[in-house]
Amino acid sequence: MSPTFRALAVRNYRIYILGAIVSNTGTWMQRIGQDWLVLQLTNSGTALGITTGLQLLPALLFSPIAGVVADRVPKRTVLRVTQVAMAVPAALLGILAVTGAVQTWHVYALSFLFGIGTAFDAPARQSFVVEIVGRDDLANAVGLNSASFNLARMIGPAVAGILIAALGSGVGAAGWVILINAFSYLAVLASLQLLDGSRLRPSEVTGTRKHAVRDGVAYVRSRPDLVLILTCVFFVGTFGMNFQMTSALMATDVFGKGAGEYGLLASIMAIGSLAGALLAARRARPRLRSVVIAGAAFSVVEIVAGLMPTYETFAAVLPVLGLCALTMITSANATIQLTSSPMMRGRVAALYLMVFMGGTPFGAPLVGWVGETFGARWMLTGGGGLTLVGIALATIWFLRHQDETLEELRTSIRDLRWRHARRTDLHGATSDRGRVRLPE
Repeated sequence: MSPTFRALAVRNYRIYILGAIVSNTGTWMQRIGQDWLVLQLTNSGTALGITTGLQLLPALLFSPIAGVVADRVPKRTVLRVTQVAMAVPAALLGILAVTGAVQTWHVYALSFLFGIGTAFDAPARQSFVVEIVGRDDLANAVGLNSASFNLARMIGPAVAGILIAALGSGVGAAGWVILINAFSYLAVLASLQLLDGSRLRPSEVTGTRKHAVRDGVAYVRSRPDLVLILTCVFFVGTFGMNFQMTSALMATDVFGKGAGEYGLLASIMAIGSLAGALLAARRARPRLRSVVIAGAAFSVVEIVAGLMPTYETFAAVLPVLGLCALTMITSANATIQLTSSPMMRGRVAALYLMVFMGGTPFGAPLVGWVGETFGARWMLTGGGGLTLVGIALATIWFLRHQDETLEELRTSIRDLRWRHARRTDLHGATSDRGRVRLPE
């Protein structure tokens, strides 16, 4: 089998990823439908930002607890519960929209409830992959997961845009699209039921030890490489990856397009994202420098996208933006999972998701306000600029933390020698007064 698809040789993984593709397609359909619903109700970029922020706020509030749950409870059980927790709010929002009873506060409240399910689902789902395929195929499986997510990202928005336009482009049309997502979670529940439990490699459950959240934070603090990754991910997630808002406002306000053209933009970006995920799947092991370089490239391309004069040129830049984004995300995800202690993997994955999505509740309303006040282009150029500065400062801190002299710092920046960036044998980590000490 091709190195790009070697994880598919595992039967359990084939079943799991098929369910994920169906569910992810529904999720992307709901994102387009929900954004269109908010625009129909309010015609406000700020309201769009508030909706996105409320949906991602639970990642900031509950991710540390969700990580502990993922380490304490069998992940397959957690995932079964979270599918229901996400399906119910989606179904309620869809019904309200279809019946014409929906109001803006309904969208806000149900987005927040949906986000709670997502917050508990994500760390369990991220750390469950290694139990399906094992460490040797983990990097490949992470890349294929991203590829499946972005395959759905190509299909879902385009289908949603076509359906909304065909059903009249109103509130009810958005509701039918959201209802489709509610039913898509049945595919994940079916795939979890069909997995062969004897072939899974479950991590040891940590039990009910006190200070589990604090221990996870201390573990990350003791790892400069993880701190660098999380900082880069924070800036990209908070200020850069607000594609739902930026694409919506660029399509409608700047270029004067409708629902079909808006959905098409997300699918076009997904082409580059899919390519980035497949390239990442070919790598046997991710590298720390891939995270930094891809994050910096993403920032520059986002600035360029904000300067594009026409809908066509803007659309042409989006695949490159998606390629850079997914290269960074998959490299960060795989590095964190491969280099974290199995006893800490759920909590580290939760902290990763907390900084990746948790900054959006603050960043999304701010970016939405910038777009409404100064224009949609400033959402892209300003977000890209802030992301680039943040990644640069984090990289300089990391290199200085490695006890480099000024001359060595210049050499490191030039030839990208990243010392101590790929620790793999972390099973002997010990704790001393709340701080984790790594073995020499």
